[in-house]
Amino acid sequence: MERPDPDALLEKIQRDEEKRSRGRLKIFFGASAGVGKTYAMLQAARRRRDEGVDVVVGVVETHGRKETVGLIEGLQVIPPATIEYRGHQLSEFDLDAALARKPGLILVDELAHSNVQGSRHMKRWQDVYELLDAGIDVYTTVNVQHLESLNDIVGQITGIRVWETVPDRVFDLADDVTLVDLPADELLERLQEGKVYLPRQAEHAVRNFFRKGNLIALRELALRRTADRVDAQMREYRADQSIERIWQARERIIVCVGAGPESATLVRAAARLAASLKADWLAVYVETPRLQRLPDAIRKRTLDALKLASELGAETVTLQGEDPPKTLIAYARMRNVSKLVVGASPASGWSAWLRRSTGERLIGAARDIDVTLVNSGAVREQAERRESAARFAGLGAEVQRSKPSSYLYAIGLCAAITVIASQALGRVSLANLVMLYLLGTIFTAARLGRGPGVLISFLGVASFDFFFVPPHLSFTVSDTQYLLTFAVMLATSLTISHLTASLRGQARIANLRERRTGAMFAMTRELGAALATVQIIETGSRHVAEVFQARVAILLPDSNESVRPKIENPDPAVTLAEAEIDKDIAQWVYDQQKPAGHGTDTLPATSALYLPLKAPMRTRGVMALVSPRMEDLQVPEQRRMIETFAAQIALALERVHYVEIAQDALVNMESERLRNSLLSAISHDLRTPLTSIVGFASMLAAEPGGAKVDEARSFELAEAIHDEALRMTGVVTNLLDMARLQEGSMKINRQWSSIEEVIGSALAACRRILAGRPIRTRVPADLPLIELDAVLVERLFANLFENASKYTPAGSPICVVASVLHEGDERYVKVEVQDDGPGLPVAMASRIFEKFTRGEKESAKPGIGLGLAICRAIVEAHAGKIGAMNRIAADGTVLGATFWFMLPANETPLEGLPIEGLDATPGDRNG
Repeated sequence: MERPDPDALLEKIQRDEEKRSRGRLKIFFGASAGVGKTYAMLQAARRRRDEGVDVVVGVVETHGRKETVGLIEGLQVIPPATIEYRGHQLSEFDLDAALARKPGLILVDELAHSNVQGSRHMKRWQDVYELLDAGIDVYTTVNVQHLESLNDIVGQITGIRVWETVPDRVFDLADDVTLVDLPADELLERLQEGKVYLPRQAEHAVRNFFRKGNLIALRELALRRTADRVDAQMREYRADQSIERIWQARERIIVCVGAGPESATLVRAAARLAASLKADWLAVYVETPRLQRLPDAIRKRTLDALKLASELGAETVTLQGEDPPKTLIAYARMRNVSKLVVGASPASGWSAWLRRSTGERLIGAARDIDVTLVNSGAVREQAERRESAARFAGLGAEVQRSKPSSYLYAIGLCAAITVIASQALGRVSLANLVMLYLLGTIFTAARLGRGPGVLISFLGVASFDFFFVPPHLSFTVSDTQYLLTFAVMLATSLTISHLTASLRGQARIANLRERRTGAMFAMTRELGAALATVQIIETGSRHVAEVFQARVAILLPDSNESVRPKIENPDPAVTLAEAEIDKDIAQWVYDQQKPAGHGTDTLPATSALYLPLKAPMRTRGVMALVSPRMEDLQVPEQRRMIETFAAQIALALERVHYVEIAQDALVNMESERLRNSLLSAISHDLRTPLTSIVGFASMLAAEPGGAKVDEARSFELAEAIHDEALRMTGVVTNLLDMARLQEGSMKINRQWSSIEEVIGSALAACRRILAGRPIRTRVPADLPLIELDAVLVERLFANLFENASKYTPAGSPICVVASVLHEGDERYVKVEVQDDGPGLPVAMASRIFEKFTRGEKESAKPGIGLGLAICRAIVEAHAGKIGAMNRIAADGTVLGATFWFMLPANETPLEGLPIEGLDATPGDRNG
């Protein structure tokens, strides 16, 4: 056991801290309905209750099973919420009640259930996540056919597609998974006994889903999925505890893919071995600096072998390292691999005396891992003969990695060092002059590459011998000790050149990976801030084009599920032209959710690569890209990177899609609320006066029995009809005014007016409403003139007076107070309408001016809640402010409500001149 990695330890601490703040999720997992998941969940819940845990039942589907119903007895059950859907009352899990109750443990059956439209979340697993975020532990159940990744497989096995699914991450991130298993014969017996479904449903189920073959296959899927989860937990534990020793708990095979011609043979042998052992297997390629310099033809052979492994079901991995056996062993220990498959071809020629083969080195290093050697010598010999013939014919020549000019620079640098050393000769010892040549070797290998570094190593030894070792200007060595100096100098130069070039290559790879990781982070950050589909397409296309040096097009589906390119202001350097996109291939990729095009098994001759943009819920589109070096995209690491980019774009598209759905739902809810308010207004506030008018008119025409109405009675009925007509007119006027103000079609006729005159006109117009109420006004004589629309402001006062009289006791006074107020450099005229009523309800002051908001929700008082909304619209049209508050006494008693508004009065013409009109002397006046 080694010392734990500090970064991994810190990450584990952070994960544990996050888990402690959340509730724990336990899933009871089964192969199909009827295996006893709900029964097992209830039994576990009752044991927790006996331990003192606060347990409640959120939702449990009993399906009429008596044993299940009996286990619920004694547990508190949260009543379901009732949601209206298409004229029907449907029951759903009451999430708000569960959050308000906040138990220690809640039971939520059937995790894959889809909620009724109108619920807070679309899926029940989203309800569960909100419970976990609130710190509540959850027990739930799910069947294997409901896992998203296995949905297609289950459909192929059973012939029935299950539409309610759960993302695999929900299953993988659960704190505990308990497998509830039952053999197929016992499950069929339970089905026939009516313990799973009612008799009619059971008979139909046996004919379709519940066939023995289906149940056996589903059971195997459930066992394998549970085993995968347990294996992941074991690997996580080994990583947390820094355990390197292999635990042979499960067979896992690695085949070592190299640059040799036997790679395909090794892959097929590993596939056969994995099939016979029923084991997972991985194809791993370790790319060293030497392998990076191989010709493209040989590198393509390695890529073909990795592609073959992927087709045969392997997980392909590309690693970087100097020592392939050491890198392989470290990766095998990390993945808890039990067997390694390598080629048995030994090193040939003189190299066999200097080093062991990769297989031999693996056998020596992997003491706790089984190594299987595959004899592929004949394959290698045949391929080497073919390559020799090809080289003789002039084919397959190696690509020179360093430019010819780099070798000229190396020669020039060696000459410069020789000149500098000749100037120092006599003042510096020969041993120190050697350091100059070694320094030149380091510089050349680091800046120009391995080949020029090797060249300057030999030139440096030759120059040192020719110019500085006696006899000078001759390669003859008089003192044999210099032969050792030359050997050490050459060996040191070559070693330094090799190490420096290797570090240069590793630095280049690390820099490339860092840039790609940075590009991924930058794209993820920009996609997270994007609010529109066009922004996502532009951001994703730009980053993919920069990282992979490609031109990109993103195709999205229309209402008919036909993909079309979404190109806004195309940049030819970044975006594929529409003529370069094969829409038929893109449609196939979208429908089948599989890649196609260059480098794939589907239409590989196509110039572009088409990838599906797969999000958790569904495929969101297709990404097509064309690069000058399409073969680079076949490298597994490159392919995983481009697929990661595509996944991030798909997630962003899905997020924006659901944001738009949420906005549409909000608009629909608001529209529904407005519609209901209008219907209420028409049905109550218009129908009531109309009914009164019809009744009074009938009475005015004739009394019951045919008697004529006398004059006094006629006057009384006519006045009642007039009042009801005015009331109806007020409602219609409010609706029309609000509509005009909302559309902006109402014209503001601003003129310089006195606020006192407007108050007087409004009081006169509201005589009937304010009858019997004392009206007090306190309006200073020196109020400035205001540029306003007198008709609209009079309407503003009328609505405020009507509101005050409606919600205050009959005969209570109403006070109108005006004053001048300064806010910074701005000057306002502030008007307050005060009453002695019960005041505003709690938290109502902030929303009393919203449309269709009333002081009393259920009230016999007429009105539709538009008067104060119109007041706010009028004040805002005059660039003013409006508000409301309660008047509070010193002892905290509510004295009444105050509605106030302020209108700007910065520039006033003829300021100081007397204004004719009402007496503006402060005092009391009855209205």
